[in-house]
Amino acid sequence: MSEIWRGVRELVLLGALWGVYSLSRLLASTDLKPALSRANSVLDVERFFGLHHELSFNHFTAAHEWLAVAFSYYYAAAHYVVTAAVLILLYTRGRQVYQQGRNALVLATVMALAAYITMPTAPPRFVPGYIDVLAENADLGWWGAGHSLPGEMGRLTNELAAMPSMHAGWALWVALAVSLTTRNRLLRSLGWWHAVLTALIVIGTGNHWTLDVLAGWAVVGAAWALAVHVNPATEPATSTRRTADVAAKSVAR
Repeated sequence: MSEIWRGVRELVLLGALWGVYSLSRLLASTDLKPALSRANSVLDVERFFGLHHELSFNHFTAAHEWLAVAFSYYYAAAHYVVTAAVLILLYTRGRQVYQQGRNALVLATVMALAAYITMPTAPPRFVPGYIDVLAENADLGWWGAGHSLPGEMGRLTNELAAMPSMHAGWALWVALAVSLTTRNRLLRSLGWWHAVLTALIVIGTGNHWTLDVLAGWAVVGAAWALAVHVNPATEPATSTRRTADVAAKSVAR
C-alpha cells in the first residue's frame, strides 16, 4: 500500500509541477519585437558557425505532406507520452534511480523556465519566410498553431519560449535515462533515435532553431550531472538489475 501511495504522490507532484511550469511561462513578456531581435541574434550566431539550415529543411518538410503530418503528430504526442513512459520505467527500477532522473528532469525544466521568462525568443515560424508546419496541418490533429496542446489549452503556452528547446531537452533526458537504467540495446537505440528525431522535427516544423536544440541538450546535461552529484547512486542501475537477475536465477535453482 505504501508503494501505491508513493506512486500517487509522485503523479500529483509531477502534475502540479507541469501545471506551474505551463502557467509560469505565461509570465514571460509577449512583446514580439525584442523576441524577434533575439531570434535574429541566434540566426547570426548560427550563420557564423555554419548551422543555419533551418529554412531549407523547414521548406522541405512542408513540401512533403506525409512528412509534415508525421512530424506534427510526433511533435504533439511523443514529447508527453515517451517522457511519461520513461518516468514509469525509472520508477520500476528503484527509488534512488527514479529520484535521480526525476530531479534531473525537474531541474532542467526550471532552468529552461528561467530562460523563457528572462529572454523570450521567437521561433523560426515567426520569422518571414519560415512555415508553421503544425498550423498548416492543424485540421488533421488536435494541436493548434504553434503548440502541441489540444483546443483551448493552447492558451497555456508561451509561443516565445523557443530558447532552449525543452522538446529537444526532454528527448535527450529520455535517451540518458534509458541508457543509464537498462542494458537492452534495442531500448537504448530507440532512446537515442528519439532524441535525434525530436531534434530534426522541432527544426523541420519551424518551432526551434538549431541553437535552441543544442541549448536544450546542454541544460539537460548540466541538470543530470547536478542531480547525480547531489544524489549519487550507490550502485549503477544496470548493475543493480544484473544482481537481481542473478539472485532470481539462484533461487530458481
